[in-house]
Amino acid sequence: MNLKEIIQKEYNQLSKGQQKVAKYLLENPRDFAVKLASEIGEQVGVSETTVIRFCYSMKLSGFSELQKMVREQLLFMKSSLGQYFSSKLELAEQPHFYAKVMEQDCQHIQETITNIDENDLERVIEQLVSTDRIYVLGLRSSFSAANWLTFTLGLVRGNVQLLRPETNDLLSTLSEMNHQSTLIAISFHRYLKETIKVAQIAKEQGAFVIGITDSPLAPIREYADSIFQIYSSEKSTIDAAPALFSFLNTIVAGVSIKDKEQFEKRKEQYEKLNGDYLFVQDGGRKY
Repeated sequence: MNLKEIIQKEYNQLSKGQQKVAKYLLENPRDFAVKLASEIGEQVGVSETTVIRFCYSMKLSGFSELQKMVREQLLFMKSSLGQYFSSKLELAEQPHFYAKVMEQDCQHIQETITNIDENDLERVIEQLVSTDRIYVLGLRSSFSAANWLTFTLGLVRGNVQLLRPETNDLLSTLSEMNHQSTLIAISFHRYLKETIKVAQIAKEQGAFVIGITDSPLAPIREYADSIFQIYSSEKSTIDAAPALFSFLNTIVAGVSIKDKEQFEKRKEQYEKLNGDYLFVQDGGRKY
């Protein structure tokens, strides 16, 4: 088990001070690689003793062993793209390469299932059904998922808006949020500051914030009312896509079932649209 997995496993059992050390470690591994325990404590705002006790809580002999693990596992960790390529090289050495890739996707979905608390998910579905307006944010590699969720959830219940900082008047949009609003923020490693900042402002405006990420200790955690871990952050974020879309599909399915009456109304409205200029009849003939 690597250091990040150990921290995630033991996090809830740590004291408040040790949790501060854990979060600082994940966000600033370079400091742990080069600084003394006393300097880390001063930086975090805890005592040197708390830093040492954190090491013991991680089942380590002391700060020196922690530094060694940080240098080996966090500081010099491969990029997501490098991890992605390396994992596919391993599969290429086995027969049925394409089947193996898809089987790996199934494993990631299964991992996600075990990470999801059904009660938390039910609470979020209720929130998405009852809220006045839903905002969805996902940047860079998370954009396609955010775009898909906005479109599909919009079909089911309406009043869903995709936040696009490059085209929206973001400040104006954020100023409209209130306790009747919900923000779904998709944030994967490497965690973009812009996503975290939007989540912070939305929270300050009174919105209910749902974080979808790759680690229960991800930065979005600080501002999320509910957080869902798609899969281990040790793997490539590219490999997260199948599990991520599966989870988003679960959310849409939950909303459609929870409010059947609203869904039927939306379906009727959608089917009444004149699609003569939009769709092609089976066989290639236009309506």
